[in-house]
Amino acid sequence: MEEFKSFIVEDFDGERLDVYISNKFPKFSRSAIQKIIKNEKVKVNGKTEKPRYIVKIGDTIEIEIPKSAKIEIVAQNIPLNIVYEDNDLLIVNKDQGMVVHPGAGNYENTLVNALLFHTNGKLSTINDEDTRPGIIHRIDKDTSGLLMVAKNDAAHVFLADQLKEHTTKREYQFICHGVVEEDVITVDRPIGRNPKDRLKMAVVEGGKNAVTHFEVIKRFDKFTHMKARLETGRTHQIRVHAKFIKHPLLGDSVYGNKKEKFKLNGQILHAKKLGFIHPTTKEYMEFDSELPDYFNDILLKLKSI
Repeated sequence: MEEFKSFIVEDFDGERLDVYISNKFPKFSRSAIQKIIKNEKVKVNGKTEKPRYIVKIGDTIEIEIPKSAKIEIVAQNIPLNIVYEDNDLLIVNKDQGMVVHPGAGNYENTLVNALLFHTNGKLSTINDEDTRPGIIHRIDKDTSGLLMVAKNDAAHVFLADQLKEHTTKREYQFICHGVVEEDVITVDRPIGRNPKDRLKMAVVEGGKNAVTHFEVIKRFDKFTHMKARLETGRTHQIRVHAKFIKHPLLGDSVYGNKKEKFKLNGQILHAKKLGFIHPTTKEYMEFDSELPDYFNDILLKLKSI
């Protein structure tokens, strides 16, 4: 039996149909998606198209996914740093290096695998229940910090609406290259796919609205310890906006320097604070996490330079 999915293109117009669907469903390889398209299991605005069709914002895409192509995500007993938990949600302090949800070629040892074990599978099913149960928002593999996870669909909708309306408090800390002169900087620039490299994001005309509020915590010789408050939540938003103001994150090999003087495992970026209205009690909740060891180690090194 086949699974039917339908959605409207809201972003990233200008991509090939097979690339767009592969990004939408990362659990499938691009070759698998191309096969599904060639078997006429994909329709765009009611018509079959070739893999090279260029999608546009507003296109309605319908896809029939063969049952044989579905991937089963297994529960794994992986230790989690759970800050808070009740019947509706839990707050996890994710370690640097942990992938949030399974994707192509990476179906084990993710946060979702660990959550399935911890909750005995009691997670929301709204956001692609096959690979992203419970996941309302995510942070990059090499970003550490706080994430909220929904344990039922009602909680998921309520919390996701707050993200959509930009009422969720999300504050990060990071270290960037260069000495930032301004104490406070607000970057209000749209973010979309980099037209020169579709694997990256960039500040581009026609991208999605993105607003980041930066503030200096401490200046060092050639580096700055900063905090950032997200008003929106675009892919790689802090990293892209930091590069835009010419202060890329330390350790960010994608948007910053390929070579670093420190031996790092990724960008020095931590999701430190998270605040929201609880879906059942309707009370405001806020969580604040300590900076992890990898972050503090770099701060100590900078102080000694």
